[in-house]
Amino acid sequence: MTIRKHRAWGEPGRLDPTGVVVGSDEAAAAEISRARRGGRPNPMIELTGGDLWRTLGGRNLGRGAERAGSTRFPIDLGVATIDGDDHPFVAHVLVRRRAWQGRIFVAMNAQYLGPWDLGPKAHPNDGLLDISDADLSWSDKLAARRRAVTGTHLPHSSIAVRRTASFATDFDPPGLAYLDGERVARVRHLELRVEPDAFTVVV
Repeated sequence: MTIRKHRAWGEPGRLDPTGVVVGSDEAAAAEISRARRGGRPNPMIELTGGDLWRTLGGRNLGRGAERAGSTRFPIDLGVATIDGDDHPFVAHVLVRRRAWQGRIFVAMNAQYLGPWDLGPKAHPNDGLLDISDADLSWSDKLAARRRAVTGTHLPHSSIAVRRTASFATDFDPPGLAYLDGERVARVRHLELRVEPDAFTVVV
């Protein structure tokens, strides 16, 4: 069940013996993709790094530090259909052209993309993706880039935003699609959907 207002989210718990430990969003998506190809359930995943990990409150404790405990979170899975091929993702989708020219499209399941807070209202268990879509001038791009570190680039009159469980759009000219930080393919037609409560993450 996706999160509801005034309801606790997550519960104390450790990784199941059949679960996997990974250090990045890309690696988490790869484990899920491997399970789906094999017809197996999505694995429980313990995250030790990445943007979803950061969104869930993960932090580097330093050498010699001990964690007080771990928490299990139900997480939505994003699926990007790129020109007919399905690709799962756990944190975000970015579509852009080389050198960041022209249109920039972002769909956030997590709050962060690298150093940027591109989804200040995004939640990985609300059944929605937070989408930002813009074709800004260079000066506006530079200003938005600076403000994106703190999530204050939104609202912006030239950035179209929406929160939705599914979305489709075309890119002309084609864009470069990055899923969870990994360049996947050039894309002309992109479809996005959310699979609620698709897997469990331990942080």
